[in-house]
Amino acid sequence: MTDDRFEELVGDAIASLPDELAGAMENVVVLVEDEAVGRNLYGLFEGVPLTKRGPMSYRWALPDRITIYQNAICRHCNDEDEVRAQVRKTVIHEIAHHFGISDPRLEELGWA
Repeated sequence: MTDDRFEELVGDAIASLPDELAGAMENVVVLVEDEAVGRNLYGLFEGVPLTKRGPMSYRWALPDRITIYQNAICRHCNDEDEVRAQVRKTVIHEIAHHFGISDPRLEELGWA
């Protein structure tokens, strides 16, 4: 899969979010990279979840980062439909971390 097509799938996953959820995201950027250095990850949230922020805690901070790892996802999937589904699941999983939802709770909800 080309880099452009993969990035398009990430964009589609973000665009599929309900308006209320997308509108509530604050100070976060979503990036695509090839691999997580030294780790086998599909995605990673780096930052301060919204539930942990105070009124001034991020005013001057760089944006939080959600990184989606293309090669790890593509290695796991057999075709574009599987890539699309895994990208969407990964994007939602990492955005959930932005909102302060933990991995155990994501497992309970079926998003881990």
